[in-house]
Amino acid sequence: MTEILFYHLERQPLEAVLPTLIEKSLERGWRCVVQCGSVERRDALDAHLWTYSEASFLPHGTEAQPLPERQPVLIATSETNPNAAQIRFLVDAVPLADPAPYTRVVHLFDGRDDEQVAQARERWREAKAAAASQGHTLTYWQQDENGRWVRKA
Repeated sequence: MTEILFYHLERQPLEAVLPTLIEKSLERGWRCVVQCGSVERRDALDAHLWTYSEASFLPHGTEAQPLPERQPVLIATSETNPNAAQIRFLVDAVPLADPAPYTRVVHLFDGRDDEQVAQARERWREAKAAAASQGHTLTYWQQDENGRWVRKA
């Protein structure tokens, strides 16, 4: 059974939220895949994760680099899972055919972007159908005015 989570970003951009979620996943001993909708987004996130904090380091690589299977965090544009990740982060409203191989799947979308909100609604419907037929759990999180995550569904 997979936990499927939706994070509705309103107070902070993806670049502020994603590193924290990855850090928490690594603390649990999970490997991560971040799936992006384009090579440009993949490369931008790759660069960002090297510089997002002077006090922290996130070991990571991209699918375009050698030995992706050795990366604790892999940034990709495809649905492959060469590093045997337990958690998959989906950005840019990319779809995921099968959540079953993962402990957790996290959809992150910008609540200020109407297109991303519409796509996230479609992903929610798909995930809800998968949850009903395959026994996955499904939750929806939104930031409050203080930037804390509040479970809405």
